[in-house]
Amino acid sequence: MNLAVLISGGGSNLQAFIDAIARGELDANISLVLSNRAEAYGLQRARQANIDTRCIDHRAYDNRENFDRAMLDALRAYPLDLVLLAGFMRILSPLFVRAYLGRLMNIHPSLLPKYPGLHTHQRALEAADREAGASVHFVTEELDGGPVIVQARTPILETDNADTLAARVLEQEHRIYPLAVRWFCEGRLRLEGGSALLDGKPIRLSAG
Repeated sequence: MNLAVLISGGGSNLQAFIDAIARGELDANISLVLSNRAEAYGLQRARQANIDTRCIDHRAYDNRENFDRAMLDALRAYPLDLVLLAGFMRILSPLFVRAYLGRLMNIHPSLLPKYPGLHTHQRALEAADREAGASVHFVTEELDGGPVIVQARTPILETDNADTLAARVLEQEHRIYPLAVRWFCEGRLRLEGGSALLDGKPIRLSAG
């Protein structure tokens, strides 16, 4: 399957995809890496792996829809099966989401539905949570509200600050995001009726 990865920064989850493909764990091809920031280090990671790159600066557009149209034009130049948000720090418009609904995933650094949006690790610490984690989900028009595919959990330590917790959660992201993409590429995962289905059955996540 052909993938596009949207990034805004370092691209460590992009690297996890590149590495999983190189190891033969993910039968896919990354056709394009697109960033809204020219200085994003993830673009360098892509070039080192001989992947096409594009930068579309959101500041050049007067509204979110026009920026999203420019991204859609870039993506439609490729025969894509799946679009992956990997640290892409822009809220997508309904226009974009509808274009790839069911073929659009995101990784979020919290145990959704807890802590959508930003500053997830600090919010977990301030709430005195006992654990944190990451969630891979299908993207819908609700911010960080699409059906969750898979989660990973890590305990919060007494010595943790937002940075140390973020580093451990990121390790889990690198494990579960390629897994979710592999399920999709194998034809086992789909979005149907507002639910994430794995092997034809709704995904049920453990509470807690």
